[in-house]
Amino acid sequence: MSLFITFQHLVPQHLLSQGVGLLAASQNKLIKNAFIKNFAAQYDINMSEALEENPLAYKSFNDFFTRALKPNARPIASAANAIISPADGAISQLGSISADKIFQAKGHDYSVATLLGGDEQRAQAFIGGQFATVYLSPRDYHRVHMPFTGKLIETIYVAGDLFSVNTTTAENVPNLFARNERLVCMFDTELGKMAVVLVGAMIVAGIGTAWAGNIQPHGKKIITTDYRHANITLQKGDELGRFYLGSTAIVLFGADVMAWNKELQATSPVKMGQAIGTSLR
Repeated sequence: MSLFITFQHLVPQHLLSQGVGLLAASQNKLIKNAFIKNFAAQYDINMSEALEENPLAYKSFNDFFTRALKPNARPIASAANAIISPADGAISQLGSISADKIFQAKGHDYSVATLLGGDEQRAQAFIGGQFATVYLSPRDYHRVHMPFTGKLIETIYVAGDLFSVNTTTAENVPNLFARNERLVCMFDTELGKMAVVLVGAMIVAGIGTAWAGNIQPHGKKIITTDYRHANITLQKGDELGRFYLGSTAIVLFGADVMAWNKELQATSPVKMGQAIGTSLR
């Protein structure tokens, strides 16, 4: 475990991710087919639910990895007050935000403001609220969808590290999700502000959104884009974005507006569209 953590500190994280990104985007048949075959076999990918079932029909590994599913492969919870999982994966943690602190793993938490790019005013909407962290493993469906209907207000790109986001790293790297590269998506909803944070990770070759396409890294800058006048409203279950290789999505709500389903806990498996919470309004 200690060697794994030390390796992540020493390896050139961004250079490694860029190299993997070039391979993942390659349309050379020898490269992409070898990459896809090995990956599909290693992670036992279920292609029967994919819109295109033949893994070698995809133009690149990225296309295969972010493959669309067949209609109704992920039914969206129909109850108007249902809040759904934004992705396939497993609950890393979920629960209440203690003042401005989000629980990461045993012995570690991080601040809402830091996660959202360092703006204390932006963080105020979530003080004492609720959070859910969903970890997407390599074998999961890698598109991220809206947990609840909302209008896009702004995005905040935050440059950072690219540590792995698996359980071992979460338990041993302080402020993991608030130090990795990430894209914060802010929405206005019937429940007030909602944030969906797409967190990058080691060898994640990129993050994309439904409205702006692939997000290009911007060095060490924090880039805020105002969408208040763009009139972009996404319905519950609409595609929000996607990861090019696995990572984590974090959902934030304000205080006293929703509750997570009581049966969910750390390591609980979830599917996109599954009800994981309920509106209290």
